[in-house]
Amino acid sequence: MILRESTALALAGIVVGVGASSMLTRLVKSMLYGIQPWDPITMIGGIFILLAVALAASWIPARRAARVQPMDALRHE
Repeated sequence: MILRESTALALAGIVVGVGASSMLTRLVKSMLYGIQPWDPITMIGGIFILLAVALAASWIPARRAARVQPMDALRHE
């Protein structure tokens, strides 16, 4: 459940980021050297890196939550 929610948030952020970057390519075109503003390999690589970092960051809390017994969590609160 935790991984599903964090993946959905990461994908939503990636969609918004790709949309914003596609609109802002004309502004950064003069600052780029060696790549085009809409280089598909760079964009896909960035998307995969961001998704991998989001999944790795949410895996640790998910693993910790899976180890807790439900009765112990209910007793604690």
